[in-house]
Amino acid sequence: MRILGIDPGIADVGFGIVDSKENKQTAVTWGVIRTIAGTSLSSRLDRIFCDLTELISAFSPDVMAVEELFFNTNITTGISVAHGRGVILLAGCRSLIPIKEYTPLQVKLAVTGYGRADKNQVQDMVRRILKMKSAPKPDDAADALAVALCHARSSASLLDLEGVQAPCSTT
Repeated sequence: MRILGIDPGIADVGFGIVDSKENKQTAVTWGVIRTIAGTSLSSRLDRIFCDLTELISAFSPDVMAVEELFFNTNITTGISVAHGRGVILLAGCRSLIPIKEYTPLQVKLAVTGYGRADKNQVQDMVRRILKMKSAPKPDDAADALAVALCHARSSASLLDLEGVQAPCSTT
C-alpha cells in the first residue's frame, strides 16, 4: 500500500510518501509544498491544490492520510490553515483516493507509543522506523511521514472496510 501523508499548512504543506508492505514501511519521497508569503489566500490555495494534485498523479498513492488541525492560541493562523486543509481534502477527493484523518495525539501514539511525545521524539522515531541515516527535513515533511506511518500502523490493525464508503469519505 502506498500512503501519502499530509501535514496541513498554508505557508508550508508537508508531504511524505511511504510504501507499506507486510508491516514494513519504506520512505519513497518527502518534502513541502511552499506558498509565497504576501500573495493572496486564493493564490496560495491554488498552488497547494495544483501541486498536491500533481504529486498524487506522479506517485499514485492508494490512500491519503491527513493530520487534523490542532491550535490553541492563534485563531487567525488556524483559519488560514483550515482553508489549506480544505483544499488538501478536495485534491484527494477529486483524485478519487480514500482519505483518512488522524489527530496529532493519534499520530504521536502510533509512531512513538506516547501520545504526548515532543517533536524531536517523533522525528527520531520516524528516522528509526524508516531506517534513515538522519531525521527527515524540513520538520513539516517529517510530520507528514509520521502521519503516513500512523495510517500504516492503524490500517494494519483494523478491519479493512475499503469499498464500503465513498472514496473521499473521511473517518
